[in-house]
Amino acid sequence: MKLSNGVEWALHCCVSLSQSRTPVPAARLAELHGIPPAYLAKHLQTLSRAGIVHSTAGQVGGYRLTRSAEAISALDVVRAIDGTEPAYRCAEIRQRGPLAVPAEQCTRPCAIARAMAAAEDAWAGVLSRITIADLASAIDTDSDGAALADLRRWLAAAPR
Repeated sequence: MKLSNGVEWALHCCVSLSQSRTPVPAARLAELHGIPPAYLAKHLQTLSRAGIVHSTAGQVGGYRLTRSAEAISALDVVRAIDGTEPAYRCAEIRQRGPLAVPAEQCTRPCAIARAMAAAEDAWAGVLSRITIADLASAIDTDSDGAALADLRRWLAAAPR
């Protein structure tokens, strides 16, 4: 399975937004993460359409989470950015070629399709149990407890 760069960017932005008490402009988030502002703005709009972030216009506008970081899963963000289509799509290849299985004998998905569906279910299950708050906590732990405090200071000092 391959995820777009937008998933990583969106997850980092959601973690960042979870640390701000005020809306954060898209340009400021792009600066923070060193990513193209126009491309990030597109992903933030996608998160907004999915109900994960809310945008506020004006001089003190920007983006904020629509609900607590504990209520937004990594899977919510992945599906908002990359969509809900399954990674594997069975083309029923077993019904083709010289040894084709007749369609009426294909009453359930083949072993390959079942294995792929189980893997996708497992992957989605894990991501559904990881919240933005969990990611923030893990990032902070990985940085010996300095990352979130530094992030909050940086966001608070953001030019308006």
